[in-house]
Amino acid sequence: MTDSSLGHRSNRGENLFNGMTKPKKAKVGKTEALPPIHVGEHGRYQIKSGLLAGKFVARAFAKPPTEARGVIAEASGATEEAAIIALHDVIDERENRRIEARRKDPRTGISVPSIEEYAEALGHAALTSPQRAMLTALSIADADGLTDEQLAKAAGYKSHTSANRSLANAGRLFSDYFALETDSKVTSVALESSSLLAFRGEPHDETDSGNWILYPELRDAVRATL
Repeated sequence: MTDSSLGHRSNRGENLFNGMTKPKKAKVGKTEALPPIHVGEHGRYQIKSGLLAGKFVARAFAKPPTEARGVIAEASGATEEAAIIALHDVIDERENRRIEARRKDPRTGISVPSIEEYAEALGHAALTSPQRAMLTALSIADADGLTDEQLAKAAGYKSHTSANRSLANAGRLFSDYFALETDSKVTSVALESSSLLAFRGEPHDETDSGNWILYPELRDAVRATL
């Protein structure tokens, strides 16, 4: 798994307004509507830019669908294009800093995000109630983790197959939010979506798969946010 998609630099030669939408002007009574807001994207973020209170501002948000609507980053400039370029630089610096803060887990080969990055994803990913219940139960279980049966029971699933599938789906939501790519060098166990959230503990016998154990960073993030 690589983080190359998170470290994009702005291309000064590109048309920053390509693909951006612009709402039609409307009339409010006899006066014109507020200046239009352009909507585009940069990496895994939605960008909104325009004239605000007499200055050009560009703001970054999580791409929809998401449960959060807060501003992630902001920049201003003498022109709208300058504001967008400045925002791209802020985003790129932020993403590269987060990539450097990740640690490589020896068991899965995953570059494990920091507590801060996991916490942000928890606030944006559209997790279901059962998925949140599983993450909460796993965080309480600490380093001991939970068996497949215990995990299913915590989320109200009738089978551990359903629970494991749901955990994998939650992992895909996080992977999409982090904009991660698969690296062919990563071991096969790391290719499972669940491995972005948790790993398997040592099995007790040949019939045991091992308990699900959250990464310490995610445990702390879950305890702080869910």
